[in-house]
Amino acid sequence: MYISNFTGELMSLKKRLILQNAAIVAIPFLIAIIASFVFIFISSYIFKVDLNYDSIKKLTDLQYEFFTADDNLLKGNPERLLQKDFQQYLSERLNKLNAYIVVLKKYDVVFSTKSINPIEIEKCLEAKKKNLLNNSVKLNDGPYIVKVIPLIYSDGSDGWTILLAPVDKETSASKKLLYFSMGVFFVSFLIINVLVSINSSKAILAPLKKLQRAAGEISLGNLDYEVIEDGDQEIRELCKSFEQMRLKLKESVYTQMKYDDNRKMLVSSISHDLKTPITSIKGYVEGILDGVANTPEKVEKYLRTIHSKAVQVDSMIDDLLLYSKLDLKQIPFNFEKTDVVKYFEYCIMENEPELEKHNIKLEFQNNLVKETYAMIDRERLRRVITNIIDNSKKYMNKSEGKIQIILRETSTTVIIEISDNGAGIPKEALPHIFSRFYRADTARSKIKGSGLGLAIAKHIVEEHGGLIWARSIENEGTSIMISLKKIQESEDCK
Repeated sequence: MYISNFTGELMSLKKRLILQNAAIVAIPFLIAIIASFVFIFISSYIFKVDLNYDSIKKLTDLQYEFFTADDNLLKGNPERLLQKDFQQYLSERLNKLNAYIVVLKKYDVVFSTKSINPIEIEKCLEAKKKNLLNNSVKLNDGPYIVKVIPLIYSDGSDGWTILLAPVDKETSASKKLLYFSMGVFFVSFLIINVLVSINSSKAILAPLKKLQRAAGEISLGNLDYEVIEDGDQEIRELCKSFEQMRLKLKESVYTQMKYDDNRKMLVSSISHDLKTPITSIKGYVEGILDGVANTPEKVEKYLRTIHSKAVQVDSMIDDLLLYSKLDLKQIPFNFEKTDVVKYFEYCIMENEPELEKHNIKLEFQNNLVKETYAMIDRERLRRVITNIIDNSKKYMNKSEGKIQIILRETSTTVIIEISDNGAGIPKEALPHIFSRFYRADTARSKIKGSGLGLAIAKHIVEEHGGLIWARSIENEGTSIMISLKKIQESEDCK
């Protein structure tokens, strides 16, 4: 089992690294302590060796004194070892540790607290080649821990200081305990490092490899390759951001394809709609050139028709450009706080003269109980009203036409209804009237226009955050409904 289980599935990478680094030291240390207690137990109860705190402390103190003897005892001045008072001091200090000192100048003993022969001296000097963990020597009266310090006296002669401490049963066992504990610690340290590396590979590198593979798939154009959230918190957040990027990229590609399809349909549809007036213009121009219009009155009639058709073509192109910009969201909107009643009174005043020429009466009915305001782009919404009224005028089949603008309200919205008593729309065509280039009549040449009026109106209303829909009964009339959000009194106070 990996030690990573303690980190938790959604742990942050920073916390994981802190815990893993702590575990690399803490766990081997804990294992070494437990192993040491086991070693002490076995030594005490099986081998009858008294391993206690004092014996271990004595060994560590001794090892420390031997290890630091160069600086603590000599302090860079070997001549001190020849002084009687300093020799007395060394004797007392080493006696507390049950240790001995032998000072040599060349190979002559100049000071010693232990009786030692030349052969034993040679054995001790040979021990200087050993390291601190293997610094024991066997003399005539038993094994000793030895530390050899080379000296150079002021007259240039060589010498050595030999520190000796007898190794009794407890000291030997304590020494073995120290070596054993250190060995267990280092072995545990290596094992824990390997486990932590495996855990890091699983928790960090594996999710990064998955992310790298996903990046490769996406770079090859495979935008359906899902990025799975895996690993620590930071890596999950990275995967989440990458997945959001993939979805956005996929959406943008889909949108681009949609725009390409829109352009193709726009070109196809507008080409069809432009063909009729352009063919008519060509016919009348040819009539003038061929002399068919052989009187001034006919020439004037032909030219007026040509002008009318050119205006129609110009209007269709304007609608096409406006729709394309709306569809691509390239037209800025300038929203203003607007009094709804006053705004529609102005719209009626603007459209009334033109409708009177076609014997159509324009009426206004205000059912709002008080002043009502909405955020409106006045110019864009005026285009909506004009398009709807123009549609009503085109499909008016009554000798006395009537168009009504009625204002109603709910608690949060104002409802604008523009109704007429015209031809109406077939039930099966009603859901499609806001689609581009759609006309309820199958003969496209009967009605002038681009077929984009209501599609443009829908775009503009939706940019206002509103809704637009229609109700109609054939041969009785059509009502176009627009819902816009009111400015609440609490918002108005702000």
